[in-house]
Amino acid sequence: MIRGEMTLPIEKHIVRILTSAQVLNGLGVAGTVAAGSLLVSSISKSESLAGLAQTSAVLGAAAMALPLSRLTIRGGRRLALSVGYSVGIVGAILAIVGGSTRILALMLLGTFLVGAASAAGYQARFAAVDLATDETRSRHLSMVVWGSTVGAVAGPNLMEPAGNVAEAIGLPRLVGPYLIAVVSLTLATLVITLFLKPDPFLTAMSYLPEASQRESRKSTVATLKIISKNRSALFAIASIAIGHLVMVSVMVMTPVHMAHVDQTLTVIGLVISVHVAGMYAFSPVVGYLSDSLGRRRVIQIGAIILLLACLIAGRSPGTSTIPLGFGLFLLGLGWSCTLIAGSALLSESVNEAMRPSTQGASDLIMNLMAAVGGAMAGVIIAILSYGWLCAIAAMPVVFLGLWSLRLSERSDTMA
Repeated sequence: MIRGEMTLPIEKHIVRILTSAQVLNGLGVAGTVAAGSLLVSSISKSESLAGLAQTSAVLGAAAMALPLSRLTIRGGRRLALSVGYSVGIVGAILAIVGGSTRILALMLLGTFLVGAASAAGYQARFAAVDLATDETRSRHLSMVVWGSTVGAVAGPNLMEPAGNVAEAIGLPRLVGPYLIAVVSLTLATLVITLFLKPDPFLTAMSYLPEASQRESRKSTVATLKIISKNRSALFAIASIAIGHLVMVSVMVMTPVHMAHVDQTLTVIGLVISVHVAGMYAFSPVVGYLSDSLGRRRVIQIGAIILLLACLIAGRSPGTSTIPLGFGLFLLGLGWSCTLIAGSALLSESVNEAMRPSTQGASDLIMNLMAAVGGAMAGVIIAILSYGWLCAIAAMPVVFLGLWSLRLSERSDTMA
């Protein structure tokens, strides 16, 4: 209680700064999702390879997950987040050069490094709960997730004007969103570097005894062993990973599905914006429900919503903008439920000292699964169809729902 009273003003400040950085991060990264898929398809002249852009970005996020968690342990959240955003800036520049010269390998290297900004964004949600209590953990986490709403919704809608700017300076239209990424990620880096003080992780660790602080330095292998014996942590990571797998697989192929019938970039951007709104806009509501109903119940709700999303989107032709938009909105909302409730459950399933390494392992697994999903999505849509992609994506969601039903009430500490 004393600690909570002492850190309350700090918590509010930290959440505000993290939320501000997430607005800028969302603006920079979201617009590159659809543009990246279309750019790869244009360079390679193969729709089956379109998913490689998002796959590269997700692999980049996976590759940065553990290094960022290690940087957190060594120097705090400010160091880790600023490094992640900075690497993303370099990636956006390389993507612009690769897209302009039509060198696919260079463009994919750029998207890989842009994934570092995504990894930093994911770890920012954990920074919000370093000093939170069990009663406020989901709400603080959800506010930082919600901070991505403004930027992430605006990002895809800026595809057209960003394309105009790129064209005006002699660059291909599809590299326009990467120009926005350079500017917005630079601003996000400055916000974190200058204003995230005191550092939330270092402040939280200062309350722990030296023995607990040493525990935070466990190796990745030791961390994974601890997770494997912790039923709540395993379920939490599975919820986060499966939700992300399904969301990425379906979302990344939606622009290609719509491009089949010559939908404009404006219409495609609008559908992706609706999807992103589902991901972030209702995060505070999801956080409140996670704190009040319990983590496991919100994960179950998320699984149901994801199944509905796959059904609606999978049955919608590329010309049906409204049904596709609604399906993609539900896809984002279901992802929000599994991410927020799963992240809160993971954070409270391990002790404070182990959180950064456990969170890094979770983000690694989450992004590796999404990378596989993004790569397979392009193959599935080329061989079968978008509808089949949605049907196949629904299968792991069914598994997650059945797993949640098998858990005892004690497996959800907040139920």
